[in-house]
Amino acid sequence: MLGSLGALARAQFDRKPVRYSLVSVVAVGVSQLVLILCNALLDWTAVPSNLMAVSIGSIPSYALNRSWVWGKRGPSHLWREVVPFWAFALLGLAFSTLLVHLASQWNDSTLVVSAANLTAFGLLWVAKYLFLNALLFKVVDEAADDVADDVADEELATT
Repeated sequence: MLGSLGALARAQFDRKPVRYSLVSVVAVGVSQLVLILCNALLDWTAVPSNLMAVSIGSIPSYALNRSWVWGKRGPSHLWREVVPFWAFALLGLAFSTLLVHLASQWNDSTLVVSAANLTAFGLLWVAKYLFLNALLFKVVDEAADDVADDVADEELATT
């Protein structure tokens, strides 16, 4: 019984959506910690606190999503991975900052600011997964990937 339970647990952690969810828990935890620290302890206003929180939380999100969820190894590809990921992160930053700003106009308590940040994150969560899975960290044939990298490197060398 315990063996089959262990096998079930291992099988679940091998699934991309479960891993993505766990990475999200880490990123949200980091973001919320930074948000609360900046807003409540350092007495920053809501918007700068949110900007710092989302920026810091995006770092483990990128690293863990790329390596653990999608199994990418080696150096990141600037135009196919880094730029699109951070563009999407900036979109999330803008949306969460808007919600945090609106919420803080109503009530500037740390709890309300934190809830606004979490709401924005929750609303974008599914869209981000679909974006990362379909476009950004899509697993392709390694040979085709190498050829594309070689072509991109040649284009950069000729410009």
